[in-house]
Amino acid sequence: MTIRTRLTVLFTAVVSILLLLFCIVIYFLVERHRHNQFYERLRAEATTSAELLFGKETLSPELFKLLDKNHLTVLNEEELIIYDYRDSLVYESGTDYLRVDKTILNRVRLENEIRWNEGPREVVGVLFADQYNRFVVFASAIDKYGYGDVSNLLWVLGIGWMFSSFIVFLVGWFYAYRALLPLKKLIGRVDAITASRLDLRVDVGDTRDEIGQLAERFNRMLDRLEEAFQLQRAFVSNASHELRTPLTAITGQIEVALMDDNPQEWQDTLRSVLDDARQLNRLSNGLLSLAKVSMEESAVKLSEVYLDEIFWQVRSELLKAYPRYIIKVDLANFSNESTHFSVLGNEPLLLIALTNLLENGAKFSPDNTVEVRFQQVSNVVEIHFYNRGPAIPEEELPLIFKPFRRGSNARTVAGHGIGLSLTERIIKLHQGLLSVESIPDQGTTFVISLPKKS
Repeated sequence: MTIRTRLTVLFTAVVSILLLLFCIVIYFLVERHRHNQFYERLRAEATTSAELLFGKETLSPELFKLLDKNHLTVLNEEELIIYDYRDSLVYESGTDYLRVDKTILNRVRLENEIRWNEGPREVVGVLFADQYNRFVVFASAIDKYGYGDVSNLLWVLGIGWMFSSFIVFLVGWFYAYRALLPLKKLIGRVDAITASRLDLRVDVGDTRDEIGQLAERFNRMLDRLEEAFQLQRAFVSNASHELRTPLTAITGQIEVALMDDNPQEWQDTLRSVLDDARQLNRLSNGLLSLAKVSMEESAVKLSEVYLDEIFWQVRSELLKAYPRYIIKVDLANFSNESTHFSVLGNEPLLLIALTNLLENGAKFSPDNTVEVRFQQVSNVVEIHFYNRGPAIPEEELPLIFKPFRRGSNARTVAGHGIGLSLTERIIKLHQGLLSVESIPDQGTTFVISLPKKS
């Protein structure tokens, strides 16, 4: 069942039920009014008849019966019965519709008036008393015209309810179509969006309603998907290019070595191939790490780690691998009261991030020196990495964190443009921030900001 059909059926059902309840209330109110009004007429008839028969100015019972026989009374199939204080029948209209017993007579004397129904016949018993007599008068009749009016009202309400429900269904069907028309257009537009046409966007319309908000959120999702597809294409293209370069170099060197019988040339070729293989291995590891943090974000488990301990471990391993590197650490913010900088993080990923920043800082510095300073600002732990290498042009600063993008200051330094993008991704996974400041003739500073463990 479509949403349009469900909305129409629900709207029709709700309105029809309300109309039905309204009709039922109207019917019972009218029926109650008819019932009470007819009883009042019966009571008035009983009192008036007793007054005419036994009051001060009386009619003879024979004349009264003659009037009743010729239907000169106003009630349909009326019957009148009167008993005296000794329970003796003193008057009966003769129609013989009603039977009363002594129990009913005593109830009338106690309650002054009682009412009841015998099928369609409605009966009232009243006590008529004056200074000389105490009579119990029973008047009964069938409200033929009242029942007819109520029956006609019931037909009118029933037909009106069915007709109104049909009109409500048509109106609901039309307005459901109007309400869902933007959604129908949205579906048509979505169908036109494919992997090759991710630049298309849906019409937002009125952002105050839910469909407009849905279209706006969908366009934002398309923006993210388009960016992801572009990054993926760029990643595949650049990765293929970067992998092709060392592979081509290795292939060419091996081919040249096979044509030469000089053992010394073979050794030189093997050394060169080994360097290319190591470069290829570093590139592969970088690509795998970048793919992992980009695609398995939910799989990253965070726990309490000490950022300074990870740093000292990275520094030790880096100095073993590159003895010529100089890593200076400002110990001003280390004290006996604050021996550790605790954050919520993933130790293997933070190892990669700190390694990349330390290695880049030493690699781009003319004297292979990088200066590091720890700092706590409010609820944030900061690590500053400073080197005196060539400054990064200001217009290139926003681009250096993209995969395979390198600044113009890095042309003379070997690399693939993966480290910074990988590091930024890792820091974002930790709800942190990686920023850079590069000033000509002064150097470049990278700053990691990570929230402290609460």
